[in-house]
Amino acid sequence: MALSPSARNTAALVGVCLASLMFGLEISSVPVILPTLETALPADFRGLQWIMNAYTIACTTVLMATGTLADRYGRKRVFTVTTVAFGATSLMCGLADSVSLLIAARFLQGLAGGAMFTCVVAIISHQFQDGRERGRAFTTWGVISGVGLGFGPIIGGLIVTWSSWQWVFLIHVPLTVLALIPALIGIRESRDPHARKLDVAGIATLTLAVFGLAFLITQGAELGRATAIGLAVLTLAGFAAFVVAERINPHPMFDFSVFRIRRFSGAIIGCVGMNCCYWPFMIYLPIYFQGGLGLDGRTVGFLLLAYTIPFLITPPLADRLLERRGPRMVIPFGMAVMGTGFLLMWLGAGVEQAGWLTVLPGTLLAGIGLGLTSTPVTNTTTGSVPANRAGMASGIDISARLITLAINIAVMGLILVEGIRWSLPDAVAGALDASQLQALAASVAAGNLAALPQAYPGLVTLDPSGTAVHGALVEGFGWVMLYGGIGAWALAAVSFAIFGPERTAARGRAVCATAD
Repeated sequence: MALSPSARNTAALVGVCLASLMFGLEISSVPVILPTLETALPADFRGLQWIMNAYTIACTTVLMATGTLADRYGRKRVFTVTTVAFGATSLMCGLADSVSLLIAARFLQGLAGGAMFTCVVAIISHQFQDGRERGRAFTTWGVISGVGLGFGPIIGGLIVTWSSWQWVFLIHVPLTVLALIPALIGIRESRDPHARKLDVAGIATLTLAVFGLAFLITQGAELGRATAIGLAVLTLAGFAAFVVAERINPHPMFDFSVFRIRRFSGAIIGCVGMNCCYWPFMIYLPIYFQGGLGLDGRTVGFLLLAYTIPFLITPPLADRLLERRGPRMVIPFGMAVMGTGFLLMWLGAGVEQAGWLTVLPGTLLAGIGLGLTSTPVTNTTTGSVPANRAGMASGIDISARLITLAINIAVMGLILVEGIRWSLPDAVAGALDASQLQALAASVAAGNLAALPQAYPGLVTLDPSGTAVHGALVEGFGWVMLYGGIGAWALAAVSFAIFGPERTAARGRAVCATAD
């Protein structure tokens, strides 16, 4: 029996929403299990960073390529292949028994996840031709995606408490099957007969540059000076080659002319602001809650829910503010609120007898700030360019978020390790050489303080109660929170300045339209 068009649309929406749910869960549920992975695999601090960064860098790699491939070979076909690949790579993650295998599997999972997520937007746009139906479909998709991101921490915490860390990944295998069944039934195949060629040069140079910068920040202290300088030169050359490749390509994935539009550029700073502080800090917040405050995994999951839930309920307010005040006021204001939340966390973490109650107000306010920023940023980036460039603008928006996230995961890790190293008392620091001190700081940053006496027997004599090491961990996190707060406020000021008066922004849009 053939399904009606309405039933097919419903089935298609269910399928792509389940896929987006998996994508969101995989981003926000994994940070909760990082302290567990440290012991279970085992994994050092650098390994924990790369478990997250491998996924985000891989997503960045395929974002633009997937749109071109889906247009050429069929959006339903590419979605099906990438969703199956996501389930298979999730299985690989769950079966990994070492850090190196898990990092490799996470990279492959990121490739599949980023490609799957990119297809979803194109499928919804084509499947729902009526404007009102398309709006409802995107609203439903946005809510389900937000549920994945918002409830990922508590789901990850409950899974690791009741079962094992492997099921945080393995749960996506049955979810993949559940997503594919309605998707295969409902999605109508579509292609673009005028699909552009794949921008291989742009994809390759950008990926190498982002990977090089993240590797330099993460591993730079362990590299020799000559190696670090050489890697820095290659990274800069990669970014320069990317700019050149995009300028000479007649159909680039990054059209730099859109940055002449003040509204677009100001909104992109909002993308950078969110991923300068809020999202990368989610990677480290579970370590602070467990290692710094001594909380169990289930409690950590609930506290991370407090960090993420506010951004799910704030967007309606953000949309009303955007209509009344415009992006020049709302986006910088959202970043300022986010920065204030981080400064409140810094103050709450620094008081005597600090606990989850002292940092809770800051976590809630940071989430509210994210909610005030995220939706207006997306609406502004896509709405400030001509209609035929909306897809490219959306791609730059998502790429800016993921690239900034990958870089700031590394930056926050570096700040945390350096903050711990400088906060260790002289009695401890003086007994170790430079390399040993750096290794100790990285071990403390991973949060598993109970294992330190075995790894560093001398600590029992130098710090018998563990108070000094624990204090250094808390102080290091204070540095990270301060970085997030100052960074968000600084970027809010930059965004406000770039937006400029409305008449200037309108002139920029006209120039871009003429250039097109």
